[in-house]
Amino acid sequence: MDDCIFCKIVKNEIPNYTVYEDDVVKAFLDISQTTPGHTLVVPKKHVKDIYEYDTEMAEQVFARIPKIARAIKNSAPDIKGINIINNNGKVASQSVFHSHFHLIPRYSNDDGFSLNFSDNSNRYNEDTLTRIQNNISKHLEG
Repeated sequence: MDDCIFCKIVKNEIPNYTVYEDDVVKAFLDISQTTPGHTLVVPKKHVKDIYEYDTEMAEQVFARIPKIARAIKNSAPDIKGINIINNNGKVASQSVFHSHFHLIPRYSNDDGFSLNFSDNSNRYNEDTLTRIQNNISKHLEG
């Protein structure tokens, strides 16, 4: 896509700080650097979001993420963990509509990044959970 910022980065039309590249993905520093080493992994083929992946693309892209994550972790002795985040859709905070994975190194509980998972377990009973389970399962593709 001609107007996609990540497609332009993949083609090196926009300056970037590439940490890894091969024929399938490009990994480069996120300009925001949520924490030092915050890296984006993008497929070189333009796909809007996770829903556009086929099995082959998923295998190829996902297979490279652990290698890049290990490189990030090994790049600084004070990195204690990493968040791997993939946002899909505007409501899920996707701001660039070229699929990408955020690899965010974690240094401490006070490193400026946090996630909040709400505990809504008191709102669901066995019947409700079973209904949700069955509804998702019946929509699985081949």
